[in-house]
Amino acid sequence: MSCFACFKPEKKMPSRRAESREVAVVRKSTSQNEAPPRESGSIKPSIVSSKHKHKPSSETSTSIEPPKGSCSVAKTAKAFTFRELATATKNFRSDCLLGEGGFGRVYKGKLENGQLVAVKQLDLNGFQGNREFLVEVLMLSLLHHPNLVNLVGYCADGDQRLLVYEYMALGSLADHLLDTTPEQVPLSWHIRMKIAHGTAKGLEYLHEKANPPVIYRDLKSPNILLDEEYNPKLSDFGLAKLGPVGGKTHISTRVMGTYGYCAPEYIRTGQLTVKTDVYSFGVFLLELITGRRAVDSSRPTSEQVLVNWAKPMLRDRKRYSELVDPLLRGEYTERDLGQAVGVAAMCLQEEASVRPYMSDAVVALGFLAEVPAGYKAKSSPIPQMKQVEDPSLTSSSKQDKNTYDRQKAVVEAIEWGSLRQKQKSQSPQKKAQSQGISSPPEANRL
Repeated sequence: MSCFACFKPEKKMPSRRAESREVAVVRKSTSQNEAPPRESGSIKPSIVSSKHKHKPSSETSTSIEPPKGSCSVAKTAKAFTFRELATATKNFRSDCLLGEGGFGRVYKGKLENGQLVAVKQLDLNGFQGNREFLVEVLMLSLLHHPNLVNLVGYCADGDQRLLVYEYMALGSLADHLLDTTPEQVPLSWHIRMKIAHGTAKGLEYLHEKANPPVIYRDLKSPNILLDEEYNPKLSDFGLAKLGPVGGKTHISTRVMGTYGYCAPEYIRTGQLTVKTDVYSFGVFLLELITGRRAVDSSRPTSEQVLVNWAKPMLRDRKRYSELVDPLLRGEYTERDLGQAVGVAAMCLQEEASVRPYMSDAVVALGFLAEVPAGYKAKSSPIPQMKQVEDPSLTSSSKQDKNTYDRQKAVVEAIEWGSLRQKQKSQSPQKKAQSQGISSPPEANRL
């Protein structure tokens, strides 16, 4: 990848634009679910040529090793010319346009070998700058997992910055969950849980198998892409950061991300850990359950921020049904709903230390993503959850029930452990209060 020297990563974007990319802590974004613009990525990848050498960043490690036990080998993304990508997208014709965001536009293309791709043309005056482009190429060239989007290549001709991904037939999750039309078929409960489970597995890979760990930092519905079978893949790694190593508990950085998804302790302190992503996953899981945006300014004031609206219901199991997207039309089991809401509530704990790891969330959501043997599909224009038969009827059903009970026990153990840690952390505060010492109030506690 020596050709990265020509990218001129030392080129700085205007400071006014960089400052405007921080998450607004006091006031909400004016859009429905997007944050104020984000910073140019702060990772400095170790990309060296004979002419240009970059000093390692003091904030993060500069290299990523393939996960231990992984059979995938880091590969170099292919360098395309601008002419090749212009041909593939029919000169970026409007009928090839797949979507548009702060980063620029995404076009559907077809390479000379017949492979369908999605070509993202970055607007360097927009949300993503040259550094974020470098970060994304580096990350996706070295990290490989079924739940991470595959980077086919890139283009850096002159001022052009383009990224070439595998083509995802169903687009982003937001297109099917949040930006739906009346004639669109709503996502079924089973598909939503399949998406949640796959997303959790992608984060688990980044947090617990990549070396050093990678903090995604921008988990949200528009960044989850779906293939033709609704398998989810994380995309847009421009804000990703290498996690703490060498015994460090966190890394300190400017607060970046999307309003409504950022963990409260990250907003307060700028200290970034993998548990920051876990909080964002909790918000994401709530979106899947409720069909609501993380932030929706079109709703009444008390309902605009999803987490704040959901808190009273998360505390009371009897109110879980009030959270459910009406478009599901009751096609889910109360047991499955309780499991999914329980995972979301654990991920949204105010204290980062009591949130579960993503591997715990993968286990807890695993059975929700599977189609039990006793389920029978209903004929309906809306995809529906299959009906559960009496588990005593067949041996296979008994086995499914035993699997469910085992996974439920794991979740209950995680929740019990979280509560115990929470109680221990609160005991010094209670002691201080009994001695007349007051501590600052904690906001947004679940």
